[in-house]
Amino acid sequence: MPPPTTVELLWGTTQRPKRGPKPALTLDGIVAEAIALVDAEGLSALSMQRLAERLGFTKMSLYRYVPGKEQLTALMVDTAIGEPPNPTGAQQDWRLGLRNWVDSLFARYRAHPWSIELTLGVRPLGPNEMGWTEAALLALAGTGLSGSEKLDTIVLLNGHARSLAQQIASMSGDGERQFAEQFAQMMTAAAGRYPEVRAAFAEEAAPAAGKGGPDEALRFGVDRILDGLAVLIERRN
Repeated sequence: MPPPTTVELLWGTTQRPKRGPKPALTLDGIVAEAIALVDAEGLSALSMQRLAERLGFTKMSLYRYVPGKEQLTALMVDTAIGEPPNPTGAQQDWRLGLRNWVDSLFARYRAHPWSIELTLGVRPLGPNEMGWTEAALLALAGTGLSGSEKLDTIVLLNGHARSLAQQIASMSGDGERQFAEQFAQMMTAAAGRYPEVRAAFAEEAAPAAGKGGPDEALRFGVDRILDGLAVLIERRN
């Protein structure tokens, strides 16, 4: 019997033996341990050998459940992103539905920043990822937009959440402090040049209740996207 494909594993269409002793390993357990490993040490730490050692089994034992790293990472992404937020009420308020959608997606990206790298390029989607697309389309169902416009809206919102989460992940640890030090050195070297840059960063650094931070950056971008979408919807209707 040939090994299961990525699509078969993602969608659970493989035929598994129904008789015999209960297996010591499970596919869900393997995927959960892989996610824990990458959350702690990064994507570069993931290998079938390292994962087998953490589980206390041989590498060949893992291949009985997942043929290789390509299939494993696909399962990891779909598990890590999880199910979409409850779409209840989305059709009554498309802005609220999309805002909840992108807020939830942003939180998943921040919890598992490695998933951003793994969701690039042509690849099969699992049921959870497909569910996120369905949830966003449901929010847009009564807007009068075309199918391609709805899909472009999803790409736009997803891209904003992805890029911001990726930027935050790259600034983790001492990154923010290092940037502040480097920026101060650059402004000193630049002398009086770039006054608008200096003023903008000084204003951003000033303490202000309810301003600044990744959540505010996300909210600002999402609101501007939705404002533009509202103009299009009103014009279309």
